[in-house]
Amino acid sequence: MRFGPARQRRKPSLTPMIDVVFLLLVFFMLAARFGQEMEIDLPLTAASDRPYEGPPRLVDIAPETVRLNGQVTPMQTLLADIGTMMLSHSDAIILRAREGAELQRVVSVMEQLSDAGYETLVLVE
Repeated sequence: MRFGPARQRRKPSLTPMIDVVFLLLVFFMLAARFGQEMEIDLPLTAASDRPYEGPPRLVDIAPETVRLNGQVTPMQTLLADIGTMMLSHSDAIILRAREGAELQRVVSVMEQLSDAGYETLVLVE
């Protein structure tokens, strides 16, 4: 029985696999979100056991105007007008964004109210 020369095995090239691994690495690095996420605490309206009592404090935020209890109110007088309705700074103020209002406008109204010391801001649909 004769044996011929041993067949040489070809080793598979690792270059394509390394290319794919580097492409995946680059993809996940570009797709990852780095940085600090911001969060706004929004209390739920159903979180309270007792029903709401007191004067209505509904602020409608539209693209061009702000309404307090249905009356158009300039932003300069909004804080003073709400102040007359408040018994304490922990009373709830209901904020409602109207159709077309940008999120940044809603956030800026919320910031102005919280900077004035109002603690309970409730955002509803």
